[in-house]
Amino acid sequence: MRLFMLRHGETEWNKEGRFQGRMDIPLNQKGRRQAELAAEALASVKIHSIWSSDLSRAEETARIIGKNHGSGIKIERDLTEIDHGEWEGRNCEQIEQKWSGMLDKWHFSPHTVTMPGGENLYNVKERVIKGFNFIRQNSLNNAVVVCHDAVLKVLLCHLLGCSLENFWKFQVENCSITIVEATLKGIKVPLMGGTSHLGYLFQRNEQKGL
Repeated sequence: MRLFMLRHGETEWNKEGRFQGRMDIPLNQKGRRQAELAAEALASVKIHSIWSSDLSRAEETARIIGKNHGSGIKIERDLTEIDHGEWEGRNCEQIEQKWSGMLDKWHFSPHTVTMPGGENLYNVKERVIKGFNFIRQNSLNNAVVVCHDAVLKVLLCHLLGCSLENFWKFQVENCSITIVEATLKGIKVPLMGGTSHLGYLFQRNEQKGL
């Protein structure tokens, strides 16, 4: 089985550096174009099912990809983005003003932080592994899975045997593709955060609202 795992396309809040979390922010024009490019990249792949988190930015990305495959979208709520709680809708400067020092802790020791009124990475890991296993058990051969930045990073930590303190060592840009293969010899990750379909091999677009 091969899972093509994508982060959703860009939103205006991604562009503005605001924390989104569970806020249901739609794709912007660039995000829709990114989804179209991902769809073109996957057009020749035989896809048997397409899964999405329950947030519209992921579902719209999945639907754009699904047009080439005639596939309906299956919603897996355990793949929704981390709940940023009271940080949602705020930028880094606003968060630092209200919760001084906590943002640095999030960026340097992410596994020790519980968002005010939200989740921590251990909460995310518990549900993401559950959702990932459900998709594996209910998919035939190739599947597309569209989810979120924190979801993908937590899952990669788990699949590669890393502790959650390594969360920031992974970079998955909007509409990047990560391939996870489930084989008789175990899990393999032959592609991580691939962006060549977006027109560049590597480009670090720093998003502060993460």
